Amino acid sequence: MMFDYHERLARLVALDAADAVALVPGPNMVYFTGLHFHLSERPTIALVTADGLSFIVPQLEMTKITTRDDLQAHLFPWTDEDGFVGAFQTAVQELSLDTVRFGVDGQTMRVFEHRAFEQAGVNDIGDVGQDLLGIRAIKASTEVEMLREAVQRSERALDALLKWVQPGMTEREIAGQLGRLLRENGLAEESFAPLVQVGAGSAFPHGMPGDRQLQADDFLLIDFGGKIEGYPADITRTVCLGSPSDEMRKIYDTVLAANQAGIAAAKPGVACGEVDKAARDVIEAAGYGEYFIHRTGHGLGLEGHENPQIAAGVTDVLQTGMVFTVEPGIYVPGLGGVRIEDNVVVTADGVDVLTTYPRRLEVE
Repeated sequence: MMFDYHERLARLVALDAADAVALVPGPNMVYFTGLHFHLSERPTIALVTADGLSFIVPQLEMTKITTRDDLQAHLFPWTDEDGFVGAFQTAVQELSLDTVRFGVDGQTMRVFEHRAFEQAGVNDIGDVGQDLLGIRAIKASTEVEMLREAVQRSERALDALLKWVQPGMTEREIAGQLGRLLRENGLAEESFAPLVQVGAGSAFPHGMPGDRQLQADDFLLIDFGGKIEGYPADITRTVCLGSPSDEMRKIYDTVLAANQAGIAAAKPGVACGEVDKAARDVIEAAGYGEYFIHRTGHGLGLEGHENPQIAAGVTDVLQTGMVFTVEPGIYVPGLGGVRIEDNVVVTADGVDVLTTYPRRLEVE
């Protein structure tokens, strides 16, 4: 197995906030068990207690678990004919979940699943979502190498794209070609639908590709990435294929300086808000503070946006092994926007920058 799931599950058992933890399909279940289930009207719940791992599971999904000998999981199956209520009741009784502090992820467990546990007799239900994110925020070396590989392959796709792209192409055409190039570089799954924005459209931080055509002297902003084993790259570069104006150069140079300041400020023990401040101070000093309208970065892992949050006022401190983006931006309505986004991992004395693609405005 690629990861030691028993070690990960042991960290759940050791949580101070709960004696038993329930996981629903999604990133948390993947992280702690390596199992991928579709989140549907059929509830599938992983139950982690001091006695081991159990599942409330639809009968048709059982083989996904029984073929994983390493998990040694106990099953509480249910059928469409009988429904899931009985499986919840049996699990609660056999695992004594009605006598312990029961932790769930309040952001992912749905109301009907929560109520099913209550109706089965579980009364002490608490939200351990932040505890789960805290565990996932510290990346193992294997996770970091997957992220690094995703970045490297994504950057090869970007390099090929910028050699291909020409004025007159639409945002939609450029995004389509980028998707093809990601696949050619072994990235079957995109981190998210690529954001390709040109000209004044680049002033919208999350604008989707449309039929706007790239002009020679426009900003071209590309925010994209591909995944390796579920671990995503998240890269943004802003370029100009022609001759940028003096104002465009000033904006770009300011964002680049902010990006570098944010990276330089990051190290273990530094509050996330201080990294944001380091980048934001550069932009504000240049007179563009009102045009930096989002946080400086976010954690990167099985979810494209997770902890740590690199935002103003966040007092959580960076720890070795955390991976996050540094992506300051300036967005001027009517003119356009610049964002430069890098992916970094916290090391013992600073950060290792996983992204290496050149940060320059003009395409050579």
